[in-house]
Amino acid sequence: MKRIFLKLSGEALAGDKKTGFDEDICRNVALQVRTAIDEEEDIRLGIVIGGGNFWRGRTGNEIERTKSDQIGMLATIMNAIYVSEIFRGVGLKTRIFTPFACGTMTTLFSKDAAEAAFEAGEVCFFAGGTGHPYFSTDTGIALRAIEMEADCILLAKNIDGVYDSDPMINPNAKKFDTLTLSDVVERRLGVIDLTASIMCLENKIPLAIFSLKEENSIANAMLGNINGTIVTA
Repeated sequence: MKRIFLKLSGEALAGDKKTGFDEDICRNVALQVRTAIDEEEDIRLGIVIGGGNFWRGRTGNEIERTKSDQIGMLATIMNAIYVSEIFRGVGLKTRIFTPFACGTMTTLFSKDAAEAAFEAGEVCFFAGGTGHPYFSTDTGIALRAIEMEADCILLAKNIDGVYDSDPMINPNAKKFDTLTLSDVVERRLGVIDLTASIMCLENKIPLAIFSLKEENSIANAMLGNINGTIVTA
């Protein structure tokens, strides 16, 4: 059984609207996931979605950091509920796990419950981050991937890989085809946040970064065809 964890950017799911959802993008993601699972039935998929299409972390006089992070956690849960329903609409079975109780809307995370969902062939959404402030969704997906003994983490972004500088600012920025997690940590390349990078390094979880905008990029990545940057453990 192949266990893949997929991180989706909330902003990417919003498309040009920048906020909320672009339904066509979300449905395209769902169809790509179904295509990959139909082709390789032994795939078990966990998904984490950022909350940036609803809320970006804010601090200072406007709002205290802990409260800001709590709002961000709720944004990721809204995203998971919506995208989970889109997945169901294309014929996939889903389950949403959160690290704290959300009434009947989600299932309280435990490894045993998530294992049972994977065994049942359900796509598992892990929302609400770690349940604590000061931890990003990058750390959240690293934690869940380690707990669930994932084979890799796929990062679908608005950019097509990892560069040595910001390609939006520097037209001569160099894209990396491959890196090691040690490179990412030592050079502070910002693939994922530093805490998540160190967790993946210590637990030997490889990463792949690619563009969500490229046609069939998620299906291809799930089937092992990466057109982006591969970060080895």
